[in-house]
Amino acid sequence: QVQLVESGGGLVQAGGSLRLSCAASGRSFSMYTMGWFRQAPGKEREFVAAIHWTGGITNYADSVKGRFSISRDIAKNTVYLQMNSLQPDDTAVYYCARGSLPYSSGSDRSAAYGSWGQGTQVTVSS
Repeated sequence: QVQLVESGGGLVQAGGSLRLSCAASGRSFSMYTMGWFRQAPGKEREFVAAIHWTGGITNYADSVKGRFSISRDIAKNTVYLQMNSLQPDDTAVYYCARGSLPYSSGSDRSAAYGSWGQGTQVTVSS
C-alpha cells in the first residue's frame, strides 16, 4: 500500500505563494497519475490539478489556472503544487492523491484516485 505524505502548508497573506510537496513510498511512482484536491470547511472536496503518469500532460481547475502549477520529480518520488497569487478562497486542506490504476489518464474525479495523503492545511489571510 502506497503512503503519501504532504508537506508545505501554512499561513500566508493574500498574494503570497506556497509550494506543497507530496512524497510517495514505493517504486512505482512514475506509473501513476497524481493529483491534488482540496476541501474547504463546509464544502465538498474539489479537484485542483493533476499530472499524467507520462509527466507530459497536466490539467487544472479553472479556479487555479495561471496561478498554480503541478510538477513531479521521479527521482524523489515527489509531486509538487506551486501556488502563486494565493487568495482567501484558496484556504482549504490540500490532499495529494494517486490514481487507482497504473497508466491511467488524468482525471478531475476523486473516484479515479485510490490512495490519499493525510492533507496539509493552507490558510490565506486577507
